[in-house]
Order: sequence, then C-alpha cells, then structure tokens
Amino acid sequence: MSFYLGREASKVHHSPLFLNCYCFLFFFASRCYLFFGSTFLDAFSFFLSLFLFPALFLGDEKFWKRFCAETTTEINLLAENWKYILGGLICQYIHGLAARGVHYFHRPGPILQDVGFFLLPELGEDKAYISETVFTFIFLSFVLWTFHPFILKSKKIYTVLLWCRVFAFLVACQILRIITFYSTQLPGPNYHCREGSKLARLPRPDNILEVLLIVPRGVLYGCGDLIFSSHMIFSLVFVRTYHKYGTRRLVKQLAWLTVVVQSLLIIASRKHYTVDVVVAWYTVNLVVFFLDKKLPELLDRSSGGTSLLLPLTKDKEETHKLLNGNFGDAADWVCNINNTTTPHPPSVIK
Repeated sequence: MSFYLGREASKVHHSPLFLNCYCFLFFFASRCYLFFGSTFLDAFSFFLSLFLFPALFLGDEKFWKRFCAETTTEINLLAENWKYILGGLICQYIHGLAARGVHYFHRPGPILQDVGFFLLPELGEDKAYISETVFTFIFLSFVLWTFHPFILKSKKIYTVLLWCRVFAFLVACQILRIITFYSTQLPGPNYHCREGSKLARLPRPDNILEVLLIVPRGVLYGCGDLIFSSHMIFSLVFVRTYHKYGTRRLVKQLAWLTVVVQSLLIIASRKHYTVDVVVAWYTVNLVVFFLDKKLPELLDRSSGGTSLLLPLTKDKEETHKLLNGNFGDAADWVCNINNTTTPHPPSVIK
C-alpha cells in the first residue's frame, strides 16, 4: 500500500509544504499501525517511507546530496553518543515498568475533592480521546521536527545531540515521578480506575513475563501512577526544547497554548487530579531549567567548528553548505585564499 501511495504521490509537484504534510501523514500512519495491532513489517515499512519516499519522489540531486551528507553526519554523532540514546530508551521502558507495577498496589476508592473537578465540566468517558488526540499531536509534531534537518535546507540542530538532551530531561523528570507515585497511592479518578471497574485492580501475576511485558492496552488503562502527569512531562519537555531551538515564533506561542489546553483537557477528562498537572508544571520546568545549565550546549551549525563531524566528500566547502543549508551550484564553490578568489581544489576531511 505504501509503495502504491508513493507511486501516485510522485506524480505531484513537491513543494516544501506538501513535503512536510506528506512526511507527517506517513509518520502518523506508522504510529497507528504500530499501536493498533499490525505486523512489525508493515509498521517498519511505513516508518521507512517517512524518510525514504520523499527523497525518491523529489528526484533532486541537490536534495540527495544534502540528505546523504546529513545522514552521514548524524551516523557519526550516533556512533559517539549511542550510549546516551540507548540509556534513554531503556529508562523509558523502566518508567513504563514502574507505572505498571504500581497498578498492582492500586486500590479504588472515592474520588478525592479537587478544585479542577469543580471548575471544569466533566467531558465524559466517550470524549476521553480528545486529550489523547492533543497529546498525540504534540508528540508527533515534535518528533517530526527533530528530523527536519534530513529534509529541509534551513537547520539549527543535530538530531542525535538534541535527542540526547531530551532524554536527559525526560529521565530526570521520570525518576522524580516514580519516587512520587510509589510514595503515596491515590485512588484514580479515571473511569476505569473507579470502584466497580474490572480494570481498577490487576490480578496477581502468574509469572514474571506478565510484569515485564508492557502492552499498549496496559499503558492506556493504567492506574495509580498519578503524581505527576507523564503526559505533561513529555509535552513540557518537548515544548521547552522547541522554544529554545525552534525558529518560528508563532509556532512557539501556539505550542505553549496547546500545552495549556491539554492541561485543562486532562483534568476535564478526569485522567488526573489537578495536583498532578500543577506539580508537573513547576517540576518539569525547574528540572529542565537547571539541567539545561549543566549540560553542554549543542553545537552551532553555523559555526566553523563542525568540520570534525563532516562526512568525506570531494570538497569541504560543498559539505559545509550541504549541512548548513547554503547549497549552491558546483561552479560557485570557491574559497578565498590570500584575499584572492580561486577554484577550491578537491580535499579530504580529516
């Protein structure tokens, strides 16, 4: 199916706007396939199409050079920083494991008094998907944006280095979250966590695999992991990161507005108490603020100190232009030596 869509889409002129929308649709399809029971091969093919198909459809030699140069650079960075990426992914699994573990200790009870519940009307169980839709939009938009250096000319970040930073923020916040919700278990306000629901309490596991295996259904119908909201951790970390490294002022303002709306929707959907959202707002912002000062700043793509990251090409100036979005024709690749403009000879980046 993905190959058929690719063949049909190749007949259309690919403006930058169309390319971005096309990539977003394929990425969204991959997430849906992955979470709603398709085979791994189908999900992988859709995910692969996010990056491979736009390049194939464009048929632009300049795009290919830019894409290959960016890919080689990111591979070099990944080779140096793979431990941080792997550690961040492992911590995501540990966080999910902890959230599932606390569900075994959850005991349903009367819903606690909550100011947000008095002020915000209850959306109802049939509209609980609204907050999840907003969160999915934030999540997918940020992930897509982090990979834009592979496709777009204008770029300010390195994808690998940015994700190392993001994982550091997420892990620090999630450690605090695990400590908090294991310290005190509150009766869940969500519909499936209330008294009378079969999902409010998990039966004693028969084997260790039941505990270690995390399935999407278990993530969506968890109970007990309340203080503080995991959705808010991801959303605030993503929005703060884009606020610092993004370039569109309007997008930044809309991103913060979207997080505020999501906070209200989470409370209105009765997925969390108000305290869970409020604690997330100041905890995540403080953690990111202090960690951001301790971590080394990301490399500036416009500086000249990135030569060690450049892939092997016939011309250093060419590669620098490819990586930093200043692509020009081969006839224009010149260097200024002793204030004299001369053709740049082929060289190898060491």
